[in-house]
Amino acid sequence: MDDAIVSVTNVTRRFGVTLALAGVTLSLPRGGVYGLVGANGAGKTTFIRHVLGLLRAQEGSVRVFGLDPVADPVGVLSRVGYLSEDHDLPTWMRVDELLRYSRALHPAWDEAYAEELRRTFGLDTTARIATLSKGQKARLGLLVALAHRPELLVLDEPSSGLDPVVRRDILAAVMRTIAQEGRTVLFSSHLLDEVEQVADHVTMIHEGRIVLSTSLAQLRQAHAGASLDDIFVAHVGRRLPADA
Repeated sequence: MDDAIVSVTNVTRRFGVTLALAGVTLSLPRGGVYGLVGANGAGKTTFIRHVLGLLRAQEGSVRVFGLDPVADPVGVLSRVGYLSEDHDLPTWMRVDELLRYSRALHPAWDEAYAEELRRTFGLDTTARIATLSKGQKARLGLLVALAHRPELLVLDEPSSGLDPVVRRDILAAVMRTIAQEGRTVLFSSHLLDEVEQVADHVTMIHEGRIVLSTSLAQLRQAHAGASLDDIFVAHVGRRLPADA
């Protein structure tokens, strides 16, 4: 685990009587694309919040780049790009204001790359974020997450509820980043067809427990001809719901 960008060891988290994570251990080596799949409430977002240092492990340990993300948030988050399912952006800003603000926070911000993404995504710099569609907000959030060339890109259900065109744009941008730079990506989703397109390693989580974690190649070899959806059913006992 010495080369791991993320090392989560025996992490347990409860919210009242609800066990959100139960002794979860997972290591993410550098340069891979890791799909974290499970139903809503399975523990995906709770896991990601521990990686980002937004939650402190009640039991176990979390290290990102060898650092404790709770104790050293600046050392960790300056090297992480993050896009949440909610695409939570400051709605009072214009697009160009958010880009200037984000650039000031990230010394490694790549202005040329940011502009390339803005043009690719068709974002108007003068538009107020409050007026953007959900798809446009998702594209803008991904631009901000990518433009400082993060070592670790964390995507928490990034295309949930979005139309197929926006999903395609998000996946294409992520895949281009992977192909060009070999960065590490943690990609959570309940859309298994997307995970199959992007991930090279799949971790299935159910009721706060990891039920399977292996490379996509090994998974396909062990379950010849089966879809990722069928494999999930075999391990969990039910299918994931289709996106709304």
